[in-house]
Amino acid sequence: MNEFGKAGLTSVLDQLDELTDEDQVSIGQIVDKLGASSFASLMLIFALIAVSPASAIPGVTASVGLIVAILVVQMMAGKKSAWLPAFLLRRQLSAQKLKTGLAWLRKPVGWIERILRQRLTAVLHRPVLLLPLTLVLCLALFMPVMELVPTSGSVASTVIALFAAGLLVRDGVLVILSMTLMLAVPAVIWQFGFAG
Repeated sequence: MNEFGKAGLTSVLDQLDELTDEDQVSIGQIVDKLGASSFASLMLIFALIAVSPASAIPGVTASVGLIVAILVVQMMAGKKSAWLPAFLLRRQLSAQKLKTGLAWLRKPVGWIERILRQRLTAVLHRPVLLLPLTLVLCLALFMPVMELVPTSGSVASTVIALFAAGLLVRDGVLVILSMTLMLAVPAVIWQFGFAG
């Protein structure tokens, strides 16, 4: 089931752009705007926030990792509606930085949309889907540590965003690609962050 259709990624950005008229935007407002039942779109937008210039806000990478981990656990448990703890829902983001980030994302998101299509949907069903979800969970739990390595959080978030985009538009090929990249991310971060 595709929550937004082929142009779903741009639709998510459009919805969030409506929240940037105020000085601050809370995570709770983002969840309310996208809908608590839209697991894929919630995962996508929080991952994209951690990729965009909005990731310069201190603690965003760790917060996104925690949010994604909580969402994935609920997806694995078969929950129909997302729940996030109150302290995360209250967390505020600069509306201006979010707006800048959304504008920056439109070009790469538009490019990705052009290559997405519904295919190889067998990998999007249980029990196969549990494998990429497990990999996303492991990567998300590692993201707070990535605060120590510049840009590493953006790398991990990009891969998670690719998975969420594949899930959103039912593109099994993109989900498989994201799984492959997930396996490579820890080694790349270690090589350029800790071992370097």
